Amino acid sequence: MKKTVFLGALTVAGLAASAAAAATLDDVKARGKLNCGVTTGLVGFAAPDANGTWNGFDVGVCRAVAAAVLGDANAVEFVPTTGKTRFTALASGEIDMLARNTTWTLSRDVDLKFEFVGVNYYDGQGFMVSKDMGVSSAKDLDGATVCIQTGTTTELNLADFFRANNMSYEPVPIETNAEAQQQYLAGACDVYTTDASGLAATRATFEDPAGHVLLPEIISKEPLGPLVRHGDNEWGDIVRWTLNALISAEELGITSANIGELAGSTDNPEVARILGSEGNLGEMLGLDAEWGKRAIMAGGNYGELFAKNIGEDTPIALARGLNAQWKDGGLIYSPPFR
Repeated sequence: MKKTVFLGALTVAGLAASAAAAATLDDVKARGKLNCGVTTGLVGFAAPDANGTWNGFDVGVCRAVAAAVLGDANAVEFVPTTGKTRFTALASGEIDMLARNTTWTLSRDVDLKFEFVGVNYYDGQGFMVSKDMGVSSAKDLDGATVCIQTGTTTELNLADFFRANNMSYEPVPIETNAEAQQQYLAGACDVYTTDASGLAATRATFEDPAGHVLLPEIISKEPLGPLVRHGDNEWGDIVRWTLNALISAEELGITSANIGELAGSTDNPEVARILGSEGNLGEMLGLDAEWGKRAIMAGGNYGELFAKNIGEDTPIALARGLNAQWKDGGLIYSPPFR
């Protein structure tokens, strides 16, 4: 009897979770646009251009989800969030997903009741200083003033690093990357510390990028990726598998240039399943058959998004490194589409 009651309780809980999950997808469809939380502005990852149009590597994930769900990569309302406001915006329902340089940690996943759906950039915390400072190692920063964004893992990592190396520092708290850049260039702090990718993106906007150096130390693991609320299981699946579609597309050779041809004819069954010409994966997600095709067409596959926004031929000039496909020695890897 107890077993029956327990299973009944699980069933009720499951139905409640399913209803909550369906709500986000239904809300997005009814609204006709995706509310996507992004950073307040980090060139290459998420920043508005002169016309107010948002572009960037993280923005590409938002647009891919909008294309998959709504059939329109431009049906996105971008909501700028800071390190402090991002989690409140997601928890309150102001945004449907968060796609900004946010690190996957246990407490955020469990205590804050969010669900990270994957990693779109493997990063680590670094340090940037003026070349004139004559410093070649982060271990030479004893007594430095450090610009640091509040409400971030960066803040905690910094304290750990200086404590472990028996050094002291004076924090200069800031809330946005723009504020950090302004304070750093004005000399209010000796050092700016954040994710190494963020430092590279920030330095690329300086009048004299060569006058600033990124120190060699990477002091943390910062797996960055999109997240949704706990309980939004169906919605989480959609965001997760949209990101996986971009990753698998690169591995399988699906590009923005050949996707039309491959959708019409391919000898690769997995390509056919992703593009919707075979199987019923879209139906499983509550979407139509061509959701994956639209997601990839929104901005290209993972490699195309990387190269266009933050790759070595852009001012950000980031090498693939850990963000190369697994077959090329990196960590980027998607579970199979079957």
